[in-house]
Amino acid sequence: MKTYNYKTLSSEEIEALCRRPKMDFASVFETVQPILDDVQKLGDEAIRAYTIKFDGVDPKPVIINPASVSVTLEPKVQEAIDRAMSNIFRFHREQGTSKIDVETMNGVLCSRVARPIERVGLYIPGGTAPLPSTAMMLGVPAMIAGCKTIVIATPPDKNGNVPDSILYIAQKIGAAAVVKAGGAQAIAGMAFGTNTIPKVDKIFGPGNQFVTAAKMILQNSEAMVAIDMPAGPSEVLVIADENADPDFVAADLLSQAEHGSDSQVVLVVTENTDLDAINAATEKQLNKLPRKEFAIGALENSFTVVVSSTKEAMEFSNKYAPEHLIINTDDADELAESVINAGSVFIGQWTAESMGDYASGTNHTLPTYGYARMYSGVSLYSFQKFITMQKISEQGLRNLGPTVETLAEIEGLYAHKNAVSVRLKKLGKES
Repeated sequence: MKTYNYKTLSSEEIEALCRRPKMDFASVFETVQPILDDVQKLGDEAIRAYTIKFDGVDPKPVIINPASVSVTLEPKVQEAIDRAMSNIFRFHREQGTSKIDVETMNGVLCSRVARPIERVGLYIPGGTAPLPSTAMMLGVPAMIAGCKTIVIATPPDKNGNVPDSILYIAQKIGAAAVVKAGGAQAIAGMAFGTNTIPKVDKIFGPGNQFVTAAKMILQNSEAMVAIDMPAGPSEVLVIADENADPDFVAADLLSQAEHGSDSQVVLVVTENTDLDAINAATEKQLNKLPRKEFAIGALENSFTVVVSSTKEAMEFSNKYAPEHLIINTDDADELAESVINAGSVFIGQWTAESMGDYASGTNHTLPTYGYARMYSGVSLYSFQKFITMQKISEQGLRNLGPTVETLAEIEGLYAHKNAVSVRLKKLGKES
């Protein structure tokens, strides 16, 4: 990891560091578009063909009804999933808001109500390893929100099966179907719907650049589907001071680096921090990782910034806007109050990022690639629509009607004015 001194960097150099490794979206979009077109035309047949081509597996049948499948998990695994789901449920349940009623003036009642998005698709990455944690993070809030149709899509294993851990979670959240496919073809199947896959209204979940491209294209297409957020490879920024344990810092950096060679990890340290000790700990732990090659690739995309204070560290972090922010400093609680741009924050030396990834209760589906500047991570609200309502009484019409007439007339919208005027005239005659 290359090291920079924050004091000596120009504003242009800082901006350059905050840009992520460039992704060739043009070529990825060019690759993905034909897949989307084929799934739209051929449905299940195209999904099967592309899954055979890319994964070497024939997903026959393409979907599973999880309720019809018998699942057996090791007691230790089932207990871990149940405990994690319980924490995720408790945290997301508290995000629910009651109906808002406000009388803005006498006789004018405005309200807002929450309604679930009826049909949602949850993309669960697979490939090198199943990710039941993502199934929990997306499935639990969808269940709490009351989404009527929940569709899960995940790549099958080499035998064409979906892991029991995913099926168990699908059963617990009441999923209607599990699609045995990954990549752009799975996203397209949920977006357009097929003979077997229900069409959804919004798609959630992380994925590689092809999955991300498919989501971005489809949200602006005739598929009429929304997505949770644009996202890129996983990332973490760790702020550490001289009292941070080098082993902890190294472990946190590598926990994200092992996601893939396109991930990015950023270390921001104060001047008195023993950077050599952190580098040594990183090297030692790296050599023990089964996914060492992925982590090495990520570290090549990564860097260290040396700052004069933790305040300066937070200044850089807010410019970078990380997906995950770990604050391992003596003033961690105080520093957390200064966070403006981050997907999720992990405060203090004992708060490993992995805790939030799996079981603390917060959601791990977060904005990456700098999108934390304007997007939030997935929450209960992501699975809801908020509808405003208003009810005007006779007195409310008398009080507010003339104001609306004036504003409509200013805009030259006389039919708008008349919709109020005819009512005021009727009230005048009746009185």
